[in-house]
Amino acid sequence: MGGHSHNPYRADAAASNSIDRKREQERRYMLQSAFRNSEELASSLVQRLLDNHIIETNSVDGIRETLSDQLQKVSEIDEHDFNFKIAPIRQLVPNPNFLSLYITQYIIEDLINHRDIEDIFGEEADIYQAVDSVLGSLRPKR
Repeated sequence: MGGHSHNPYRADAAASNSIDRKREQERRYMLQSAFRNSEELASSLVQRLLDNHIIETNSVDGIRETLSDQLQKVSEIDEHDFNFKIAPIRQLVPNPNFLSLYITQYIIEDLINHRDIEDIFGEEADIYQAVDSVLGSLRPKR
């Protein structure tokens, strides 16, 4: 009589694929939400960065427009380039929000050179916390 064999590797692979699909769905959802709500998110983000004394600017509107553009463009970035951008701070916090990591690194590396930025203050973790306090709302509730 033939018995049914159970392959634990197959079960692990199925579970892993399911997790990967769920993460990819969450990622797409967050990127679409960031694109659709970029102006509102950018306004909230600039206000939070100002309130937490992270940025000093001579044009709030210029920084808001720049961050809104960045939130719209982030969905078009190649996955390799995206991962390369966040690599320096990937281990900053446990279970990080990938979008908050990206915008944090954007602020640290690129926004610092913006014509309307006078200075950026704070540690990477402080900047991430301020960014994630706004962009964390895009994460689907579990």
